[in-house]
Amino acid sequence: MTQSARYTVAVRALCEFTAKTGDLDLRFTPSPTAQEGIAGHAVVASRRDDDYQTEIALSGEFGPLRVRGRADGYDLRANRLEEIKTYRGDLKKMPDNQRALHWAQLKVYGHLLCQDQGLRKVNLALVYFDIGSQKETLLHEEHTAAGLRAFFEHQCGLFLDWAQQEMAHRAERDLQLKAMRFPHADFRPGQRQLAEAMYKASNRGVCLLAQAPTGIGKTVGSLFPMLKASAEHGVDKVFFLAAKTSGRQMALDAVDVIRSGAPLLPLRTLEMASKTSACVNPDKACHGESCPLAKGFYDRLPAARQAALDIMRPPAEGNGPFLALDRDTLRAVALAHEVCPYYLSSELARWCDIVIGDYNYYFDISAMLHSLTLLNDWKVNVLVDEAHNMVSRARKMYSADMEHAGLRLLRKAVPEELKKPLDRVHRQWNQLEKDQSADYQSYATLPEKFMGALQTAATAISDYMADHPAYVDADLQNFYFNALLFARLAETFGEHALFDIEKSEGARASHSNSVLCIRNIVPAPYLKPRFESTHATALFSATLSPWNYFGDMLGMPDTTAWVDVESPFVAEQLSVQVAAHISTRYQHRQQSLRPIAELMGAQYQRQPGNYLAFFSSFDYMEKAANQFAEHHPQVPVWRQSRRMDEAERAQFLSRFTLDSEGIGFAVLGGSFGEGVDLPGARLIGAFVATLGLPQINPVNEQIRQRMDAIFGAGYDYTYTFPGMQKVVQAAGRVIRTQSDRGTVYLIDDRFGRPEIQQLMPAWWRIESNGARR
Repeated sequence: MTQSARYTVAVRALCEFTAKTGDLDLRFTPSPTAQEGIAGHAVVASRRDDDYQTEIALSGEFGPLRVRGRADGYDLRANRLEEIKTYRGDLKKMPDNQRALHWAQLKVYGHLLCQDQGLRKVNLALVYFDIGSQKETLLHEEHTAAGLRAFFEHQCGLFLDWAQQEMAHRAERDLQLKAMRFPHADFRPGQRQLAEAMYKASNRGVCLLAQAPTGIGKTVGSLFPMLKASAEHGVDKVFFLAAKTSGRQMALDAVDVIRSGAPLLPLRTLEMASKTSACVNPDKACHGESCPLAKGFYDRLPAARQAALDIMRPPAEGNGPFLALDRDTLRAVALAHEVCPYYLSSELARWCDIVIGDYNYYFDISAMLHSLTLLNDWKVNVLVDEAHNMVSRARKMYSADMEHAGLRLLRKAVPEELKKPLDRVHRQWNQLEKDQSADYQSYATLPEKFMGALQTAATAISDYMADHPAYVDADLQNFYFNALLFARLAETFGEHALFDIEKSEGARASHSNSVLCIRNIVPAPYLKPRFESTHATALFSATLSPWNYFGDMLGMPDTTAWVDVESPFVAEQLSVQVAAHISTRYQHRQQSLRPIAELMGAQYQRQPGNYLAFFSSFDYMEKAANQFAEHHPQVPVWRQSRRMDEAERAQFLSRFTLDSEGIGFAVLGGSFGEGVDLPGARLIGAFVATLGLPQINPVNEQIRQRMDAIFGAGYDYTYTFPGMQKVVQAAGRVIRTQSDRGTVYLIDDRFGRPEIQQLMPAWWRIESNGARR
C-alpha cells in the first residue's frame, strides 16, 4: 500500500459503521419510497428562503480516509445546516439508535461544512418531515467547529483500522487478479469468444447481451474475465445474479475453480439467500423485544463481521482450506455470534468482492445491492445468468395483486383498531366489483378512492405494529406489504403496466370475489436506471434471440453490445425432426394424443434409452402419458407432478442414469425444461409438443394490444418469442457435451414455418417431410 493510497467512504456508510449500536429494529419501517423522499425534500426546500442551498457536496480527509457526501440543505441567514429525514407514522416511536445515527451523520456534515467555509460555529438541525401530514419536526443544536472536528476525528479513528485492512485487501486482490491465469489448460470451444466479449464490455463500460450455447462453460467463461476486469478497470465488486438456487451453486463452484488456479487470491465471495430461507425464528418479529438475534445486533456485529471475513482469507502459503460464505457457512458464523444471518449477509455485501444472489437483489423495487451501489458510489460489474428469464421475473418484481376473499377473512381476525380502515378498503372494493359487469376488465387509470383507502389502512397497520411490537400475524403482514407495494407501483403507473380486475366465475353478488392487479408488462422503465448505475452488465443465456426483444423489454442502453457465441456442437450430433403431420393447437389436442404416442413409440423402438417429453400443460401431459402407457406398457414412464419440492425433483432426475431406459413426461417451461444437465446416455432425446405459446386469454390479449401499441409487434412479443424460448431451452437438454448424440422431435406443423425456424439455433439441421433447413 503506497503512502498516497486513499480510502473513500460516504458519510452515511462511515456513521453506520461507527455510530450504530443496540438492537436491530424494523418497527419504524418501511421508510417512504424514493419518490416520496425526493418530494418531501423538495417541499421542505420550498419553505425556506431564496438563498437556501440544497445538495451541498462536501468532503474532508483524515489520514488515508476521504469522507464525502451531500448535505441536504444550508440556510445561509440562519447559519443552519439541515439533515432532512422523511418518515410516516409516529415520530416518537423511532428507535433511539436510529435517531443517534441521524445526529452522527449531521455532525460529520457539520464539520465538513465548517472546514469548507471557514465557520467557527454552526447550527445543526434534524428536520423530520411527515409524508402524510406534510408537517416538519425540527430538532436543533448549536456546535462549535472545534467540537465538530473532534467528533469527526473520533468517528474516523474508529473506522481507520478497518479502512487500512480494506485497502490492504484491495491492493493484494488486484495484484493477484492481474497475475491470474485461466484455470484450465485451454478454453473450451466458444468459451474464449464469450470471455473476450465480457472483458471488452467492461473495458468499454457498456452492457452486453451474450447468446452462448450450453456446454461451453458459461459461468467460468463469464466470471473469469469480469474478475480480471475488476483489477484492470477499477471495478469494486462483481454481482453474479441467478434465476434459481442451482445457478447460485454453479457460481460458487466456478469461484472454486478460478481460485484453484490462483491459491493466493484473496477473493471474498458471499452467497445471499432470501430473508424467508435465512430466518432462524420465523415466528418472531425483527426487533430486540421479540427476536434474540435482533437484540444487541449492532453491538455483536463487529465481531461477527470480522469472523466472517477471516474465514475467506486465503492461507499464507496458498495451501489449505478456503471458504466462500455460502448460506450454510454464513448461518454458522451468525449463530456463533448470536446475530441474524440475513442481516449479517446484508452487512457483509459491503465488504465482499463477489456477491452471488437472485435477480431481485439488484433489480427489484427495493433492491439492496442497487441501493448500496448508489450510496457508496461503487463501480460494479453485473452478471445475469440464464437471462432469458429476466423478462418474466422482472414483470413479477414490478407487479402486485390482492384477493378480496383474503381481505374478508382478515377483517374478521384483526384487532378492533384495524377493523375500520380495513372496512373502508372493503367497501371501496365492493364498489369496484359492483361497477364492473364483465368477469375481466382492464382500466386505463387506478381507482382513486380505493387507493386512498388502501394507503390509510397501510398507515393504520404500521402504527398498530409499532404500538404492539409483540403482535405477529402473517396474514396481516402480507396484506400490509402488498398495500405498500400497490402504493409504490401507483407512483409510476403508466403505459408499461395494466390495472385489471378479474372476478371469480359464478360468484354471488353478495359474496363476490375478485383479484386486483397492477400488472407490469414492460419492465424497461424500472430496469433502465439499474443498467445505467453499473459499469457494465452482461446478460447471458443460450436463448436470447431476437436481441431487440430483450433490448426493448428490459430497457437495455443504446450502446449495448451483442454477441452470438459460436456453438461447439455440429449438426451431426443432433437429429432435429419436425412432425409436421400433427397439430397441437388447443382445439386439436385430443386428436393429437394417438399420433404423438405412435411417434414416440416408434422412436423408442428404433433407439431405446432415456427421453424427456415436454407438453404445454399438466392436463395435456397427463393425457399424453396415459395414452403412451396404454399403447406401450413395456416402456418405463415417470411424470412431473404439480408443486414438486426439491426432493421430488431430485427423485425425478435420478431416474436418468447411464444404464436406465424410459421416458420422463414434463411440462414445457417448468422445472425440467431448463437448468437440467443430463449428459451422455442419461438423455438421448426429447419430444417437444406445441410451440409453448402462452394461453390466449383476456390478460394476454390485453398485453398483446399494449405490445402492439408500444413496439408494433404485439403477437410476437406476447406469444411467439416467449414460447419459442421454452422450446429451445427444452431441446437444449439433449446435447450437453461435444461427445453427445441425440434426437429432438418438434411436434407441430408450425415448426416448419421459416419465421419459427429463424428462432432456433443456427447449428441445428432441421428435417421435415424429407426436407432440410
